Amino acid sequence: MTTNNHPEAEPAPALPAGDFIRDIVAADQASGKHGGRVVTRFPPEPNGYLHIGHAKSICLNFGIAGENPGGVCHLRFDDTNPAREDVEYVDSIQEDVRWLGFDWGANKFYASDYFERLYQYAVELIQLGKAFVCDLSAEEMATFRGTPTVPGKPSPWRDRSVAENLDLFTRMRAGEFADGAKTLRAKIDMASPNIHLRDPAIYRIRRAEHHQTGTAWLIYPMYDYAHCLSDSIEGITHSICTLEFEVHRPLYDWILDALKTPCHPQQIEFARLNLSYTVMSKRKLLQLVQEGLVTSWDDPRMPTIAGLRRRGITPEAIRNFCARIGVTKYNGLTDVALLEFAIREDLNRNALRVMAVLHPLKVVLTNYPAEQTEEMPAVNNPEDPAAGSRLVPFGRELYIEQDDFMEVPAKKFFRLAPGAEVRLRYAYIIKCEAVIKDATGRITELHCTIDPDSKSGGATAGRKIKGTIHWVSAAHAVPAEVRLYDRLFTVPEPDHAGEGRDFKEFLNPQSLATLTHCQLEPSLRDARPEARYQFERLGYFRADPKDSAPGKPVFNRTLTLRDSWVKEQGK
Repeated sequence: MTTNNHPEAEPAPALPAGDFIRDIVAADQASGKHGGRVVTRFPPEPNGYLHIGHAKSICLNFGIAGENPGGVCHLRFDDTNPAREDVEYVDSIQEDVRWLGFDWGANKFYASDYFERLYQYAVELIQLGKAFVCDLSAEEMATFRGTPTVPGKPSPWRDRSVAENLDLFTRMRAGEFADGAKTLRAKIDMASPNIHLRDPAIYRIRRAEHHQTGTAWLIYPMYDYAHCLSDSIEGITHSICTLEFEVHRPLYDWILDALKTPCHPQQIEFARLNLSYTVMSKRKLLQLVQEGLVTSWDDPRMPTIAGLRRRGITPEAIRNFCARIGVTKYNGLTDVALLEFAIREDLNRNALRVMAVLHPLKVVLTNYPAEQTEEMPAVNNPEDPAAGSRLVPFGRELYIEQDDFMEVPAKKFFRLAPGAEVRLRYAYIIKCEAVIKDATGRITELHCTIDPDSKSGGATAGRKIKGTIHWVSAAHAVPAEVRLYDRLFTVPEPDHAGEGRDFKEFLNPQSLATLTHCQLEPSLRDARPEARYQFERLGYFRADPKDSAPGKPVFNRTLTLRDSWVKEQGK
């Protein structure tokens, strides 16, 4: 079930065969349990943007459907809480799933499509004596529920008659009661060791306009109630969800067993993705957005799919990462370095090599003619011969990185220093002859000479040149803004880094550095956001799709060339 309808998407590779969920599906296929059908679903709540954890679920559900003949994966929005949902989230979710390389075809649904059927199912539960209208407030209901070790107490209204419950439920729908005044609860077992079976609420009164149904409804089903029935209505065979829903499975099964539903899907739980140096709660990510701690849901520091996309990470890298971590039944913490490895592996193969100077220092080649310009052939990607080459202009005045010069060089510093030589990438060997400073002692430029016989790997007269640095011709350079992104948090588990401490206390103050005087080679003047680049010796970058404009590029750093985090933490 893959598609190429997004310009950056490629067909998703199959995840490794043999995980426990695929084994269950294979056994069901062999036994004919579901009549040979495989129907999965990805069921996000449209109350925020999807993140990297959702990508694992998307790859799993669409992957299993695509691996089985005739398999289908539904995209369903479990939109049962209009107070927290928005069409913005609906649109972003669809964009993210498509970008990852998957397509649901005609199989897009909303839980709200079934509101009338869900209501009628609730009426049926009342008629069976398995649901009642309760007048307890939310706080009172929590008190009556008990604790994991103490049985709950039945509601004073648990034994209302069927006729009274039907009347009250009808009046709830008609809007006769205030929000929170009454709920419809399943009548199960207040002494159950599973708290989710202690007469859970299945409907509540909520006057909120719904993004799909408008003001047609004043009561809304609870998630646990709507979810299992939506699965059944759609004919889902394998309802795959994360491990925290394991304790909800008895309620899932109870509701479907109590009613005459089209089918009884099998709920299967797997371990969610927990990634170091980030948070995976949509509620906490929303906090970061609302409090202005990041710029938006698609801020490139965010673990959202939109943020990862804007940062320059490819769908192939995310799918390969999801394949690499696999599917297990046990919760754990995945090191973000594994994601970064998948990103580097992908970009190393596919990113175009270019030269850019982020902290410019001017170099004047005193023995090079002022009016002369050359074009130096440069390789676009040594990993991909088909990528070809380009011509980079070279002139008398250049920019190099400030870090590539030391006036008093440290031991084993093999770049430029007074009297020292270095090779310019694709060009000449140069020697630093003079250091020019302003009145404050700040270095403003270097005066160097070239060896005219050393062009592009030519004769070096027996000299050993240990250092090679990149450069940009000053006369042809494109000024640009470059944003250097790093990990959003300073500790591996910001949710659990300190007793009673807010996760926001661990935000990394160096997660973004904005450089405004960068100089790029001219090929980047009109860089396309869909292209990926390796700025030689500096890292992987992408033109920002929102802020970059023709002739005025803004680049986001996707990742450094190698993992420097451990080294920095050691400092």
